[in-house]
Amino acid sequence: MSRRFHSSLVVRLLALSVLVSVCSIAATAWLAARTTTRAIRQEQGQAISDDARIYKALLGRAATHTDWRGVQPLVDRLARETGHRVVLTTQDRRPIADSADARHRTPLPDRASATVDPLAVDTGISGADGGDRIDPRAVGPFRLTGAERTRLTALAQRRVSCLRSLGLPAASTTAPGGRPHVDPPGYTGGRCADGVLDQPTRTESRALARLDSLVDACLGRRGSGPVQLALDLTWTPTRSRDPVDGALVASCLDSARREQLAPYVAPAALLFIGSPENAAAASPFDLSAPNRLRMAGVVASVLLLTVMVTIGLGLQLVRPLRALTAAAQRVKAGDVAARVQVSGRDEIGRLAEVFNEMSQQRAKLERLRTEMVGDIAHELRTPLSNIRGWLEAADDGVVPADRALVGSLLEEALLLQHIVDDLQDLAAADAGALRLHKVRCDVGELLRQVAAAHGGRADHAGVALSVDVPADTGTVVADPVRLRQAVSNLVSNAVRHTPPGGTVMVTARREDGALAIAVADTGAGIRPEDLPRVFDRFWRAEKSRSRSTGGSGLGLAIVRNLAQAHGGTVTVESTHGKGSLFTLRLPGDGPEGQDVR
Repeated sequence: MSRRFHSSLVVRLLALSVLVSVCSIAATAWLAARTTTRAIRQEQGQAISDDARIYKALLGRAATHTDWRGVQPLVDRLARETGHRVVLTTQDRRPIADSADARHRTPLPDRASATVDPLAVDTGISGADGGDRIDPRAVGPFRLTGAERTRLTALAQRRVSCLRSLGLPAASTTAPGGRPHVDPPGYTGGRCADGVLDQPTRTESRALARLDSLVDACLGRRGSGPVQLALDLTWTPTRSRDPVDGALVASCLDSARREQLAPYVAPAALLFIGSPENAAAASPFDLSAPNRLRMAGVVASVLLLTVMVTIGLGLQLVRPLRALTAAAQRVKAGDVAARVQVSGRDEIGRLAEVFNEMSQQRAKLERLRTEMVGDIAHELRTPLSNIRGWLEAADDGVVPADRALVGSLLEEALLLQHIVDDLQDLAAADAGALRLHKVRCDVGELLRQVAAAHGGRADHAGVALSVDVPADTGTVVADPVRLRQAVSNLVSNAVRHTPPGGTVMVTARREDGALAIAVADTGAGIRPEDLPRVFDRFWRAEKSRSRSTGGSGLGLAIVRNLAQAHGGTVTVESTHGKGSLFTLRLPGDGPEGQDVR
């Protein structure tokens, strides 16, 4: 079976790796061949960054000139810097400028790379956001005169100096039209606001008035009221009673700007960007027969390497898995001591560690189960032996079957019933079936009831039993029957192990909203090495397991389970020869009147 598992895992790993390798190699080879072949067939091998650079440079030239005269030097410079052939033609493909030598010019492709039009920017090649398609460098009649630019620049520098004196990080930038802008622009109050810098100049006022009239004429043709434009091209209705459609204003504003700027920019031109003529010949790769053979050789080499690596990794992987399988089969056959050797810190090594921990825990549980069966048999044997002995004596006529015999038998039967009840409580707690009915209990009253129940036994043993509950202790939401059972077990245990003349003190106090019930005695105490086992089932400090001190060895185990069922804890502190302190801590008030399992 392990051999089939070994072979199956190796085959699966091998098949998976081969499949992945074949797919990846085939996809890579296909993509490389297709990309290279396309680059060879096409005359233009466009690089996005170079195309955008060429396009933006020519677009700026068109936005600041009324025609294309004198553009040849710019075309030649762009061709030298990018290594591409740059051709500019009119819309009907008449040449404007060509970077290629006249002797080496090839026919232009059917489709242009882009259309250079500052009034209709190609957002695909320029990288613009696609909102306003008018190039910002096309300012036309809004371009300031030299005197206006000098005056506004001086005002801007004065505002920058003023803002910096106030601790603001101000700076001045110049728009394409020559108007300076001061950052931060939102500062309008105080001694730095002169009110002149932000006002339109004469040139801007004339251009803005012309643009306003074009927009109003467009709106009037479409049945809308006029608007008033600001220098930043925002608008407000001229007459507040006239409804104005924002989308209609935006459309009219766009067409009016194009109409106003058209005489100031160069006409639209077609741009062709191509690779050097010898680019295809210089390509080191083609789909010739030798290259196809080389590609097949590379594919075969990669496949061979993949197979070898997969087999090696598969053998290394399945070796510890086979050991784990063998160990699991031993555990299945009943060998709780089965272990595997941990040889690494990877996932399989961690799996081996977890298996060893599981096997160790199973061995521990098996040992505890065996001990528990022996403990239960021991605890039940004594009362059963006593009952049988008295009954046989009565049957043989050795002792009379009188009231004293019946009382003795009843006492042994009650002890046997007590042991069975304790075992049933523990079994219910282990199975999660211990049902609690929580109500609000008076802590002081509950502890005094416990003390009263154990008062006679404490007096008979010569032990002083007292209760100390402060008035502010209040109430707690708990199952009163189960809580009384837990405290009774602690008190009974304390009285049993306290010599005559000793004391047992039951106290309650609040700790950060929680309730702490403490049972302290002045008994013999518990040795430090025995403290971890105090709450174990059937554990007694007496190594002889004698029942002379009473108890079944289940009381403290029941206390721990009842505390956990209430969401609390129980702890012990002890000094050998001086006494012990058991503390039962319960959480703050919860919902009452509920059955909690």
